[in-house]
Amino acid sequence: MEAGLKPLGREKFWLWAMLAPTLFGLFFSAFGSLLATLALSFTRWDLLTPPQWAGFANYIALFKDPKNLTSLLNTVRFTAMYVPGVVIVSLLVAVLMNRGLKGISFFRTAYYLPAVTSAVATALVWQMIYGKDTGILNYLLESLGLQPVCWLCTDMALYSVVIVNIWGAIGEGMIIFLAGLTTIPREYYEAAEMDGAKGLQKFFRITLPLITPSIFFQTLISTINAFQAYDYIYMLTRRGQGDSSVPVVVFSIYRNAWHFSNYGGASAQAIELTLIVAALMGLYLWLEKRFVVYE
Repeated sequence: MEAGLKPLGREKFWLWAMLAPTLFGLFFSAFGSLLATLALSFTRWDLLTPPQWAGFANYIALFKDPKNLTSLLNTVRFTAMYVPGVVIVSLLVAVLMNRGLKGISFFRTAYYLPAVTSAVATALVWQMIYGKDTGILNYLLESLGLQPVCWLCTDMALYSVVIVNIWGAIGEGMIIFLAGLTTIPREYYEAAEMDGAKGLQKFFRITLPLITPSIFFQTLISTINAFQAYDYIYMLTRRGQGDSSVPVVVFSIYRNAWHFSNYGGASAQAIELTLIVAALMGLYLWLEKRFVVYE
């Protein structure tokens, strides 16, 4: 293109022609499903009979349902532990992986492995770790003379699934932070060393401010993932009648739709979740203008 990135003449035609398949898929897969969910949220539908108009009845029922409030609170508690955990642990691992230690390629692969491993296979492994009678953790506790713990019962289940989800997300977070760390000019560290700065001083005064774009991006992605958390929670905490010891919002949507055939109510919950995530993203973008440093 002769005028930089701005398309001219026939370039505009070819630009839109090449973007058309992606835009078409985006519209029907994202906006189309969103509009369909919004429409279904105002109906009563059991999948077998035609949808019946219900107005705001599904939303009113949500506000009156204590189980909906419980699932929202569980999701907020899960997010409050998961997001800081992923950001902090991923950043620490990335800093270690960026030091050029011997055998670093092996450790980078090992930390990224959970990101490409099937959630079902991972959950089965963690079931063996968390098992009350035959689990590895309780075997270690009993070897130390301590009482076994029911890791996946109501009292401990939330913390247990948070740990599993953080463990599964470290690899992706590490990649994002490694990309941010490699963009920091080496001259900044050399100048700081000439001024007598030590390891932690260089980290807090150079590294941390200059990777705020990576921290912001990882926080944003982790928050979205937290509100969509489902696979590990379903595999580790499901009980009879489609219930769970950690009924987060997505699990509740699944239960409403596929166990009670209440697709209108499930759609209303999905819209409720979408609005909460959209509000949080708006808050994050407002905070980005004030705290994120773009060099």
